[in-house]
Amino acid sequence: PAVRLFSRDGEAVAEEVPNAAAWQDGAVLQIGEAQYRVERNPPALTELRLPRSLLAGFPVCPKVSAEFASPQHCLFRWYREQRPAGGGEGPAWVEAAGGERVFTPSNALVGLRLKLQCTPGDGAQRYGPPQEVESSGPVEAGPGACTFDSRHLYTKKVCGPDSIRAVSYNILADTYAQTEFSRTVLYPYCAPYALEVDYRQNLLKKELAGYSADLICLQEVDKSVFVDSLVPALDAFGLEGLFKIKEKQHEGLATFYRRDKFSLLGQHDIAFSEALVSDPLHKELCDKLAKYPLMQEKVLQRSSVLQVSVLQSATDPSRKICVANTHLYWHPKGGNIRLIQIAVALSHIKHVACDLYPSIPVIFCGDFNSTPSSGTYSFIVSGVIAEDHEDWVSNGEDERSNMPLSHPFKLLSACGEPAYTNYVGGFHGCLDYIFIDKNALEVEQVIPLPSHEEVTTHQALPSVSHPSDHIALICDLKWK
Repeated sequence: PAVRLFSRDGEAVAEEVPNAAAWQDGAVLQIGEAQYRVERNPPALTELRLPRSLLAGFPVCPKVSAEFASPQHCLFRWYREQRPAGGGEGPAWVEAAGGERVFTPSNALVGLRLKLQCTPGDGAQRYGPPQEVESSGPVEAGPGACTFDSRHLYTKKVCGPDSIRAVSYNILADTYAQTEFSRTVLYPYCAPYALEVDYRQNLLKKELAGYSADLICLQEVDKSVFVDSLVPALDAFGLEGLFKIKEKQHEGLATFYRRDKFSLLGQHDIAFSEALVSDPLHKELCDKLAKYPLMQEKVLQRSSVLQVSVLQSATDPSRKICVANTHLYWHPKGGNIRLIQIAVALSHIKHVACDLYPSIPVIFCGDFNSTPSSGTYSFIVSGVIAEDHEDWVSNGEDERSNMPLSHPFKLLSACGEPAYTNYVGGFHGCLDYIFIDKNALEVEQVIPLPSHEEVTTHQALPSVSHPSDHIALICDLKWK
């Protein structure tokens, strides 16, 4: 049969026209009598997945990857299983009341599987072929009241354009939660199923979505949890995510920011040990540290990182903000190492917030593994640490490293000094903070932490009603 290609206007396309110019949207390919309309780069799904664990009352967020389409413009239809009466052929599917990207199954769906049909779209009224995916298991009953339910009463709406709701949260990496040591020694009081990653992710996604935050800084984020769970879920709630993995580890830091409030101007992440040795910014500190080889070796072995993102306000481009996120070394006797890590962090933040961008305000979140009585906390809020501070000998005289340090920022802990932000069987204390630049920002409100009664309902954390051994810090800040 004759094969001809016609342009949108019905003109025959000459054979010498290059392919890129010939195959245009709306062109027609004729093979004999048959005609085929050309559609260039049509929207297409490359991945459609549902989470493994579905709980009644908890949002189900599919993972949607597409070419020439975006999840925001796809069409979604949710179906629930209908059990065949009298053992007929397989399950029948009935449309559930859900045409949104996120679906929250009701208690009536416990025991039934879900199916999602997704049609990829590009926002210009072009749609590709739909795909369907069925859940691997049925909807299970949720745990009832969770520690964050009462906190959500304060965060029903996103705060106004002049305010910033910030969250800092160590979400407990699966890498650590699933070990034999965790199950038997650290968290023996926690039901084993409640330590499983799929169960905890259900709780975490509901918790984070309900905070209506503008900025979320997370620590102990498994790479797979970031890619397969948090990004698809928080993207559906309007947040964009950035990830920085620890050196030689499977977990790291994540920062999410609200897309319609901020745009990303730059990322300036570092690994402490690498920056200390290779960045001239830290040469003076590096030279001082070289006088204490034992201590130097320990500092350089650590894999801790610092995530620094510079954001610009969508409503007022003159407003820029430096958002830093970190997780310092954990060992109870590691106060001396944390002092070096925080000194590197603050020097690097100064470089970003004072040199690269002229004097922009700083929000510094993280798990600092430091109580309010520690040298690290004192250094952050006072701006100085004396060379004779007791934390320089936190691990004994062998590692003594007396160094006076200073930094130029005026920082305060936005959520104050709670009795604890970490509550496990053998320890409780305040380790997490949201430090803010008090010259440029002020605290509008602090969302109350769960009551002691809620935290200890199942003895300690994590539990069936709380996904981590830490508690999220949440505050509303406003520009001065």
